[in-house]
Amino acid sequence: MKFRRQKLAAVDVNLTPLIDVVFLLLIFFMVSTSFTKETHLSIDLPEAQGEASADAVEQIEILINESGVYTINARQLVDTDIGTLKSAIRQMSSGDTSMPMVITADAQTPHQAVVRAMDAAGQMGFVHLSITTMQPREPDA
Repeated sequence: MKFRRQKLAAVDVNLTPLIDVVFLLLIFFMVSTSFTKETHLSIDLPEAQGEASADAVEQIEILINESGVYTINARQLVDTDIGTLKSAIRQMSSGDTSMPMVITADAQTPHQAVVRAMDAAGQMGFVHLSITTMQPREPDA
């Protein structure tokens, strides 16, 4: 007896829905991703060669160590929160925003700590703000 072989149906995989999903995911990630341009510049900061100014009798001095801890007029703050910084400045100045303010930061201090101190002074209305620098060393000749 001769049996007829059944014709095998061609197996087709429809890739259209898969491609649609991939394109939708691609569009989603392109729209939701924020592209930031990061620069890695090596900068050489200028040195200050001007004459040192005479110290004022009453001033607020903010010292910032290498780990970003604030000390205001020889009193160390408990944390680095801007609210704590502002209340300590308010207490030291007794509300007098015309007092000169000097910010002294270690060379290894995070930039954010210095900006936070300047921001607190600006929000409180201090306008006489200065940052201390070090005289450059004379080259050995």
